[in-house]
Amino acid sequence: MHDRPCPHDLLWGMSPAQLPADAPAWALQVLEAGQPVVVRRAMVASGQIAVGIRGASRDQRYATLMSMDSVRRRVRPEELIEGVHAGDLPPLRALVQLMPAMDELGLDWGITGSVGYQLATGIPAAHANSDLDLLVRAPRAITRPSARELLRLLDAAPCRVDLQLETPAGAIALREWAGDSDRVLLKCPTGARLVADPWARAEQVA
Repeated sequence: MHDRPCPHDLLWGMSPAQLPADAPAWALQVLEAGQPVVVRRAMVASGQIAVGIRGASRDQRYATLMSMDSVRRRVRPEELIEGVHAGDLPPLRALVQLMPAMDELGLDWGITGSVGYQLATGIPAAHANSDLDLLVRAPRAITRPSARELLRLLDAAPCRVDLQLETPAGAIALREWAGDSDRVLLKCPTGARLVADPWARAEQVA
């Protein structure tokens, strides 16, 4: 790979042999089937990537490490918006409904969570009660009034929509940034912390 994978990217290439000896049997089966892992946010040694393995049920989530050298394919959330069609599931209907508004933001955006996983793999991961998880790359500050306007659009969708804003310092929830709290939770590789301005240069820790 030419650049380092980012949180929520899907990666193919990890083998069962890379798992620790105490890894659950279902995690081995996922990798044996050639399914991707999801990049997560954590500090790791050079040449390693923090990833999560997704099983068939919500309680099947396993955090582990993958070697950079093992990556054979990478799909970013932004790539999943191509060729999306409405289906019977509320999160897919919501996605099609919201796509014009998301495009109008003028920012890179993509799909994560169960819907993103399903679109990338063809494996039925979403269901009627699934949320729609979205990501927006926000290199520059988004005002709180603008966040509230966007949240109103999301809340009119046929399912719950959770959107993360990826700032240079880490990720924040749009729902929090659109609220009234003085500080919001910033998720970054070193952990999560409360900040007043997620775009402040002081928060951009390598």
